[in-house]
Amino acid sequence: MWWQTSRFKIDLTVPRIMGIVNLTPDSFFDGGLHNHMTEALRHCEQLLIDGADMLDLGGESTRPGAQPLDVDCELARVLPVVRQAVQWGVPISVDTYKPRVMLAALDLGADIINDIWALRWRDPTDPASPTAQQVVAVHSKCGICLMHMHQQPQTMQLHPMQGHVLAQVILFLEQSAQRLQALGVDHSRIAIDPGIGFGKTPEQNFALLTHQQALLSTGYALVVGWSRKSSLSAMTTPSVPPLAAHERLVPSVVAALLAIQRGAHVVRVHDVKETVQALKVLASTRA
Repeated sequence: MWWQTSRFKIDLTVPRIMGIVNLTPDSFFDGGLHNHMTEALRHCEQLLIDGADMLDLGGESTRPGAQPLDVDCELARVLPVVRQAVQWGVPISVDTYKPRVMLAALDLGADIINDIWALRWRDPTDPASPTAQQVVAVHSKCGICLMHMHQQPQTMQLHPMQGHVLAQVILFLEQSAQRLQALGVDHSRIAIDPGIGFGKTPEQNFALLTHQQALLSTGYALVVGWSRKSSLSAMTTPSVPPLAAHERLVPSVVAALLAIQRGAHVVRVHDVKETVQALKVLASTRA
């Protein structure tokens, strides 16, 4: 399988590591560490040295309860880093749901749009502006990652999903992808993400991992992000004070390996070096 992006046709016959770069002061794990240009670029370079196959740049925190960010502020955070990063010869993803940010990043040469809203968000202040679907359809080769999210960051963990989580997630992602294809977007450009932690209980998140094979039956490239998620703490320390985000390295790496063993094509991680090391051990058992 291949994932077609703006500049790269990514071979997914081997697992790929997407390194997370939070250009924010308030992300749940490393907010504030890389929200200045120098620190952000240094972090990007280190992730590539550590073995990341691609980078995912995000200018707005989407942790539970996070408040929306003004589009101009997001542009100011993201575009200077995109402008530099696209010169490094690796796929650059931009984690955004705002069409204006998508358009500006793609015009600078970004390869992938990674959208927690699966291209559904509309700017309430500018209803006449292009939709996210229109933006990615016009850029005829960019890669797209469609994620499932229940409700929105401000409310998603207050009222998590009800019912059969796997069936609902698959139906949503398939319908989202089909709408894109109806606009002329090729199947090879589309990846899906079940949205671990986005409006789901810990039990539902682990059900998605247990039955991950069903997501592969959709035929789309599968991106999975377990890195440092609170569900890992809920399952590893259910009767004691929960692990803080900085204490979740080991369960994060284990979850990434399990996701890959169950067929994930791309894992989105903070801890690139450790995940790459673990993957090498896993690969040695398959020789």
